[in-house]
Amino acid sequence: MTNLLATAATVAEGEGGHNPLLPHTSELVIGTISFFIVLILVGWKLVPQIQKTLAERTDAIEGGLKRAEIAQAEAQAKLDEYKAQLAEARHEASRLREKAKEDGAQIIAEMREQAQAEARRITEAAQVQIEAERQAALSSLRAEIGTLSVELAGRVVGESLDDAARQSRVVDRFLEELEGRARTQEQITS
Repeated sequence: MTNLLATAATVAEGEGGHNPLLPHTSELVIGTISFFIVLILVGWKLVPQIQKTLAERTDAIEGGLKRAEIAQAEAQAKLDEYKAQLAEARHEASRLREKAKEDGAQIIAEMREQAQAEARRITEAAQVQIEAERQAALSSLRAEIGTLSVELAGRVVGESLDDAARQSRVVDRFLEELEGRARTQEQITS
């Protein structure tokens, strides 16, 4: 290999002393200076811009994630709040239904009691009226029976019973006999 390099160097010297594989020193110096200028410009202008853009994107991604987490936490909190409100509303509705049932039962009981009291009052009033009508009928019947019995007794006895005292005694005796027979009849049947 050393021979090959030596031969290449000899060939290069023979053709004008320049090796086509090696650049000229001036090109090498200018290229190196240009490289460092480009490197400095890239480091000075482009790298901060790229870093700034990367930082903004990182911040936007991280901020977006944080905002999404915050929004999700808020949504979960709202959901929990709505669930709690819904459970409370259901409990309140259940309580109101139970209270309405109790109130309805109480109203029905009160109405039933009022109806029974009204029925008792009507029954008592009817009984009082029936008793009054019975007494009136008995009085009327006694007066009629008295008149008829006086007439009948007057015909049987053959004398006039126009005297009021005599009429009263005859009627009373007749009614007592009737009542006595009715009592005897009741005692026999019982």
